[in-house]
Amino acid sequence: MQFHTLTNNIMTKKSSILRWSGVIALSSIFAISCQKEVSNEGSELLNDDMANRAVVDYSKYSGDKRAEACRVLTVDNNTDPRGAALTSKVWPRGQVITVSFIGGSDFVRERVIFYAKKWEEHANIKFNFISGNAGTLRVSFVEGAGSYSYVGTDALRIAQNQETMNFGWFTNNTPEQEFSRTTIHEFGHALGLIHEQQHPEANLDWDRDFVYEYYAGAPNFWNRQQVDINLLNRYSVAQTTFNDYDQYSIMHYAILGRLINQSTNTPNNTTLSEGDKELAGILYPF
Repeated sequence: MQFHTLTNNIMTKKSSILRWSGVIALSSIFAISCQKEVSNEGSELLNDDMANRAVVDYSKYSGDKRAEACRVLTVDNNTDPRGAALTSKVWPRGQVITVSFIGGSDFVRERVIFYAKKWEEHANIKFNFISGNAGTLRVSFVEGAGSYSYVGTDALRIAQNQETMNFGWFTNNTPEQEFSRTTIHEFGHALGLIHEQQHPEANLDWDRDFVYEYYAGAPNFWNRQQVDINLLNRYSVAQTTFNDYDQYSIMHYAILGRLINQSTNTPNNTTLSEGDKELAGILYPF
């Protein structure tokens, strides 16, 4: 399958193994968040006639770890949040991006640094972690606020006294796989990447009633609009640069099979997939 052309500084490439998506973004600020409101203006929804297939005991799913997910946020409420690589949000290749911390133990900070730098192995980009709070990216650890990140260069438009990324459940007891999963995912957003499960060719068979109830519970407490934005809205083919849908992407949610009317869950991806690595090199070539 041909990898469709990304505009501006993105190369055209053909690849049979690359599995990602991208889109042209205009002048809006994007973030990925667990707590804030977004706009769904112009979004393409999955079919509204999706019925709940069976009576579900929603309460038994409360607090399911798979529900720990970040969501799309747009500051100006005027953005169509589509695509997995927002070309106008991509940093110049070779960019050194400074990163500072707001809070967090030394141990947690060290794990974040370790996994953030996994992107550097495949992308011509550098994260330079500095002391103080003057980083271009400012990472906080506010418990209960969820995990989120502004997308790509939108971090430059955020006030210097505000965080651009948060890890809401990291502690010294966090499992190593969770440090890997969430850190690589959020720093993927910081490089300009969006969620994979809303790929225009994903065709996930969402059980809409169950999805709304599931994500309304802990730890997200999302309303219906937030669920639509992060799960049920799909990217427009006309506005999206994409290759094959990739369930193994680090940017894909781990989705309970019951949510998509299938017997198996989607993978809980904790590392970069081959498609992730390939796209990182296309967005930020050496």
